[in-house]
Amino acid sequence: MGEPVHVSRVRIVREKGPTRRAVIEGFDEPVYYGVHGGIRNFYRIDPDREHAATLDHIVAATAA
Repeated sequence: MGEPVHVSRVRIVREKGPTRRAVIEGFDEPVYYGVHGGIRNFYRIDPDREHAATLDHIVAATAA
């Protein structure tokens, strides 16, 4: 097995309710995760603000 090409360093902080802030080393702006649309409706929660869910980012990454 070869050497790693990259090691991700990420810190996740829960803001409020389902909202989480990801601080990714090397980037100035955080990435926010939360719930929206059908996910929000399924869990019957009403966040202060809708954000992409972690599932959205996983799907986008596999489609790249």
